[in-house]
Amino acid sequence: MHIALRTPLTEALGCQVPVIQTAMGWVSTSQLVSASIKEGAFGFLAAAVMTPEECEAEIKTIKDQTDKPFGVNIHAFQQGIDKIIDMCIDYDIAALSYGRGPSPEIVEKVKAAGLKCVPTIGASKHAGKAVKMGADILVCQGQEGGGHTGYTPTWLLLGQVLDQNLGVPVVACGGFKDGRGLAAALAFGAHGIAMGTRFMMSSDSPTPQATKAEYLKAEVTKIPVSTKLDGLPQRMVLNETLQDLEKSSKLGMLLRAFQNGMKYKSQTGMSMTQTVKTAWGMASKTDMTLGQTMMAGNAPMIIQKAMVEGKPDEGVLPSGQIAGLIDSLPSCAEIIQGIVTDSEQCLKRVGA
Repeated sequence: MHIALRTPLTEALGCQVPVIQTAMGWVSTSQLVSASIKEGAFGFLAAAVMTPEECEAEIKTIKDQTDKPFGVNIHAFQQGIDKIIDMCIDYDIAALSYGRGPSPEIVEKVKAAGLKCVPTIGASKHAGKAVKMGADILVCQGQEGGGHTGYTPTWLLLGQVLDQNLGVPVVACGGFKDGRGLAAALAFGAHGIAMGTRFMMSSDSPTPQATKAEYLKAEVTKIPVSTKLDGLPQRMVLNETLQDLEKSSKLGMLLRAFQNGMKYKSQTGMSMTQTVKTAWGMASKTDMTLGQTMMAGNAPMIIQKAMVEGKPDEGVLPSGQIAGLIDSLPSCAEIIQGIVTDSEQCLKRVGA
């Protein structure tokens, strides 16, 4: 490969291509992770929506299929987080990714065990804090990104973070799908790119075909950011479910959140006490309000309708704006090989 594709990111994570397959709930399963890492990318297992038992089974499945390094994504307040952390250490996982940071004790523990800490940030002010807390790599997701996202466009956020010279590899995320994007990110000063939507829209993704078909219809200008799902800004494809959510009153949203929260509580096996304790912990240790943590009960059940049950009209479709530019569902092998080839051509053209 072109020498420019060997970056501090590939050195830190042990992958061949400076591309990260991000963790997407109910999408980044062992099936997708195995397919992406076999081709040289670095994939994250979406354990944030798994029980410890489910996580262990998925880790074993990946390790049975390949010896390539991969990571695990966690949520600081999920049930069984301590077991999952110990599991990641015991199974010699290469890296841990997260959004709202885990406790300093968890970071110290995983770093002492040799795992890389890879947080995702959506605002430049969080970059320095994340590195101070122990981040080994920073994924900077601009507002074009899917799911929970910030307000700063990718290239502006990337520039803000790179200008801070924090001394860790920086990864561009939000709006990437091909080798042109990787070459541009490298030329801009990043050390690689991270993609979610592009990998979700692949033949290796476990996302139901009916749901993938809806993503293929998506238009760039009809993938808005909404706070109606869980109280936080989240980018999703505009469909009837999202339109209904947008019309809901605050009281209606809280009632819906309570109903869905009870369903999710039943699904995870959490007691009412555990549910309330988790919500209170999130509200007291993050900048989320208690109302937002209650609304967070909406997300899992509504997202699963589309991403697991294959009923896109009854659920929501978290998505990056890049979905509006994707019109096919190639394999991970085709995606990654295409990225390598196209980025090399771009880099050679610029070099010439």
